[in-house]
Amino acid sequence: MKYITLAIACLAIAPMQAQTIDEVLRQVEQNNKELQAQRQSTLASKLEVQAENNLEDPSVEYSPFYTRGITGMSSSELVVTQGFDFPTLYGARRQSGKWKQAALDRRQQAARRDILLSAKNLCLDLIMLNQQHALLEERAKNAGELLALFEKRLEEGDAGILEVNKIKMERMSVQTEVAQNNAAHRTALQQLLAMNGNMPLEFTADTYPHVEELKDCNAFYDEVMATDAGLLAADADVRAAEKELKVNRQSWLPKIEVGYRRNTSLDEKSNGFLIGGSLPLFSNRKKGKIARLQVESTRLALDNARLQAAADVHARFNEMQQLREAMQAYDVVLMHRTLTLLNEAVKAGQLSIIEFYTEADNIYRNLQAYIELENRYQKLMAEIYKNRL
Repeated sequence: MKYITLAIACLAIAPMQAQTIDEVLRQVEQNNKELQAQRQSTLASKLEVQAENNLEDPSVEYSPFYTRGITGMSSSELVVTQGFDFPTLYGARRQSGKWKQAALDRRQQAARRDILLSAKNLCLDLIMLNQQHALLEERAKNAGELLALFEKRLEEGDAGILEVNKIKMERMSVQTEVAQNNAAHRTALQQLLAMNGNMPLEFTADTYPHVEELKDCNAFYDEVMATDAGLLAADADVRAAEKELKVNRQSWLPKIEVGYRRNTSLDEKSNGFLIGGSLPLFSNRKKGKIARLQVESTRLALDNARLQAAADVHARFNEMQQLREAMQAYDVVLMHRTLTLLNEAVKAGQLSIIEFYTEADNIYRNLQAYIELENRYQKLMAEIYKNRL
């Protein structure tokens, strides 16, 4: 029993294992408060849609009558009635309700996709910040080694104070950038934790996951038009509005009322059935026109969504090609190799500190630009494939 207790305690204090982006997104989908609220709201709205097709409440009336000269009740009347819409209306409302619920589901799926995309973008930003941190650590290490070397040379008279001061200024600059990087990292991680319902996460990745290369714009267009959650939601809105129009076209049909009546008096009792109805002459005014306008509105909204999606497809495809070409222009391996050679040259006395930092600063700027460019590319690809989340 003691061994079991010890094992449980060890598990409790074991550090959390680093997670991949897909694992983080699964946690966010489970723990995100906005998504949880959206699910409950969608469920409540679907129940409201179902309630629209319920029967009317039955009505019960009882009337006692009293007559002068007669002790107690002289007669009474009991009326029990139940109202119905015309039978075909229930079938039309049931079909309309199915599409209304489908539209609600589509809206929830679109909200889920957008939240997961935001969480994925935060993960991609954290990867970029981790890469920048590694680059800054490399700069800090080089500056520390050079400072120790040139302070020794200064004591020996082989270096000047300006060279030592230049290295110290480089160290101060790196320390400032490290502080800014740490602050940005904490901010992004806190935002990700908030999206995860403040449940713990461990994300330390510094490399991007493999992304499927997109070569065919037409295939991309077809995929977006078939799977985009926003377009599917807009299409479901159109179908729900069309079904609601069919419901309103039948709203001129009379309502039916059936019931039971019982009358009693001192010397007799009588029973009978009650059948009646009502014509919606006034309550139905403008409903058909309102429904037609709603159908037209949803159709126009769908057309606009399709046009916007088509424009986005071409814009994103072009941007992706430009970013890919820009990334291919950078030779990251060559830049790191050149930094190593520059570092060796300045330590060997072949380069002055001023010449070293003139060349090294340019390389560091190019490496920083490449890191930011790769992040833009990864976030663009996340946007392109967002409907696969």
